[in-house]
Amino acid sequence: MTDTTTSPGADGGDALVTAFNAVGADYLFCSSGSEWAPVWESLARRHRDGLPCPEYLDLTHETVAVGMATGYGLIKRRPQGVLLHAAPGLLQGSMAVHGALLAGVPMVVSSSESTTYGDGPGQDPGGQWYRNLSIVGGPHGVAQPFTKWSTEAASVHTLPTMVTRAAELSWRAPAGPAYLNIPLEILLEDWDGREAKPLVAPGSTHSSPEEVDPVAQLIREAKNPVVVTETAGREAGGFEALVAFAEAWNIPVVEPDSAVCGNFPRTHPLHAGSDIGPWMDEADLILLVNCRAPFYPPSRRPAKAAIVVIDEVPQRPHVVYQVLFADRYLEGNVANTLRQLTKRAKELDEAAVAVRRSAQEERHTAEQQAIAKAEEKAASQAQGIDPVLVAATLRKLLDGRNAIVVDETITHSRVVKRHVQTADPDSYFYVQGGLGQGIAVALGVKLAAQDRPVVLTIGDGAFTYNPVIPSYDASKAYELPVLIVVFNNRVYKSMNLNHRRFYPEGAAAETGEWLGTDLHRLPRLAAFAEPFGLHTETVDTPDALTPALERALKSVAEGTTAVVDVLVTR
Repeated sequence: MTDTTTSPGADGGDALVTAFNAVGADYLFCSSGSEWAPVWESLARRHRDGLPCPEYLDLTHETVAVGMATGYGLIKRRPQGVLLHAAPGLLQGSMAVHGALLAGVPMVVSSSESTTYGDGPGQDPGGQWYRNLSIVGGPHGVAQPFTKWSTEAASVHTLPTMVTRAAELSWRAPAGPAYLNIPLEILLEDWDGREAKPLVAPGSTHSSPEEVDPVAQLIREAKNPVVVTETAGREAGGFEALVAFAEAWNIPVVEPDSAVCGNFPRTHPLHAGSDIGPWMDEADLILLVNCRAPFYPPSRRPAKAAIVVIDEVPQRPHVVYQVLFADRYLEGNVANTLRQLTKRAKELDEAAVAVRRSAQEERHTAEQQAIAKAEEKAASQAQGIDPVLVAATLRKLLDGRNAIVVDETITHSRVVKRHVQTADPDSYFYVQGGLGQGIAVALGVKLAAQDRPVVLTIGDGAFTYNPVIPSYDASKAYELPVLIVVFNNRVYKSMNLNHRRFYPEGAAAETGEWLGTDLHRLPRLAAFAEPFGLHTETVDTPDALTPALERALKSVAEGTTAVVDVLVTR
């Protein structure tokens, strides 16, 4: 820290704003609480005096604040600030914070507590802390299970450095949210002006040549190797590095259903679909690249394959139960490790490469034919809109637009991946950690990539979990136009499928009484956007689909969010 001259009125609010400024936060995503008056006053002074500070976003729901920080972090990969209200606000936003943990997004989340309850010197914090806002052990105890690191800032003098530490911890692998409880009394306390040191990007770790060379030899000797990846594309440069690696060694790449971002072009001849099943008996080498949960059930072990795990932190501390069956680990930076292995793609057995190239060409051709057949069948339906038609239409309309797809569907997620077919880095993200965050995450992605169209695909069930009104308010207030496409089948399909699977001949099957699944009573969902002046479309027939989506994309290009509610057949 360096000593600086204290400015008039400097307090803990100034210390916090200065700290977020030092760590390079572009934004403070805030769902307002009464403890943040010192921060607001500091920002007002800085705006008045022309001093630097993060941009403040005034959001009306905790899930929107955290979700937008998540979406922004998926693209920018740097820690941002999130301000919630006391323990209740933290609890309200906890699902989204947990989602950020699973998505590997760095951020510093803060809320507050009182330590004096009005009995201490200085300004009165207010009776709400004594009566109903405080929680035993403090909110940092509540946050511990769903954050990477959680603690309390105990002094205004250490507050700036605590923010730096939280940001540094959140940024390092595995990246995720850090939480800092900042008592209101600390925010109101006089600050001596000592500032935080600017945040420095983490250094990279590297697997040594002694570790990489034997793995390269394993690949060289393998007859039928395969790559399986869930999040290689989440790492900076990981998407491009995986493409170069797969092409150099001529190895197929599987993105299982558990893949949560775009890792490899789905149109690439080496893309081997989403089913690891055929490889369980056939592969002699499986390369798990950023793949936290490749096998299900976890005890399902490949018949003969050696398994190499390439992951900076393969044993994820926030995953309760994890089975990788690893024979070797390469634990350096993933993109760097892949580049090292790419350089070693020499002296290959050309006969073996030719055999697996031919086999993959057959698989790829068969998959493309199956996709085309499914789309032809969907387009030929005279009645109703098949979800395949929705996804295929989106693909055609988004072609050449450099779009980003954020997906919060459940039963339609495979359809979206298979038929939208994203092919570029940072072009697909699946919302993590529970339904109800999709609109906010899409808005955060748009905030980070304002020159790219952003499309949210979402089911009607997931849509109803979202804080819709606060999300639309944020879209309107901060001019973040996105396209929201609702796959509306009027049912919680995944819940219904489980009931049918567990009790195929049960009482519900006999009587038709399927509880917990029916959404027919909901009104059509586009109308909720009308009070905000957003563009709305309600689509019930196949011939109306393309024109509606074209109008919606035009609206988004002109700066207005569009909601397209599509009644699908399944």
